[in-house]
Amino acid sequence: MSYRVAIASSDGKYVNQHFGRATQFLIFDRNEQNEFEFIGLRANCPSCNWEKADESRHQRTIETLADCQAVIVSRIGPGAVEKLAACGIRALEIPDFIDEALRQLSDATEVL
Repeated sequence: MSYRVAIASSDGKYVNQHFGRATQFLIFDRNEQNEFEFIGLRANCPSCNWEKADESRHQRTIETLADCQAVIVSRIGPGAVEKLAACGIRALEIPDFIDEALRQLSDATEVL
């Protein structure tokens, strides 16, 4: 079984987007050799503006990521963390290079 992760990044190099403001997610699958492979890009309609979050848009983002087991972002609010967890998606704040963020996730999930 593969482990799928979504990463909020605007440049494809660095985890640099807040969950609610992410315009896209890079999707990676972990293979049997414990290596992550890029499988695609998913567009997203951000659920937050500078004033408030739109809960229905949060739900649309979560539905977009429903086949993922984890999402890595630069920042995320507690409400979104709870909603993701209720859907079985682990949220992690790792504002770092994507390769390093995936390594940290891999180290934390080796038993999965």
